[in-house]
Amino acid sequence: MAGKDSKNIEFVDQTQERKDYRKARFKDVLDGSLLTRDNVIGQLPFVLFLTLLLVLYIGNRYHAERVIKQSLKLQTELRELRAEAISTASELEYLSNQSQVAKLVEQKNIGLKYSDKPPLKIDSGRSRKKR
Repeated sequence: MAGKDSKNIEFVDQTQERKDYRKARFKDVLDGSLLTRDNVIGQLPFVLFLTLLLVLYIGNRYHAERVIKQSLKLQTELRELRAEAISTASELEYLSNQSQVAKLVEQKNIGLKYSDKPPLKIDSGRSRKKR
């Protein structure tokens, strides 16, 4: 029986086994044989996951920069619009003064005249009874 067992034993070439576990050389990287090793193929899903995370991280960075630029642009526009609103409000207040209205009416020759008589309050008897 010992003879039969020795016939069925398969001998493994130790040089071939060492070749699979040797350190990666620059030549192996260039010709692609490094990528066909079993230990590299086993790590492929993890490498793809890391690549996906890297792409998402870079995309998130670009998105954040775009949002910050847009925010700064909107803040600048808001400051400009506030300044414009304040200047427009002060101009409107200046133009609504009685003296300025009288000057504008006179310049445009609308035909309106400023009344010299003060307004009169009309008091009827009906309004007293209703109160």
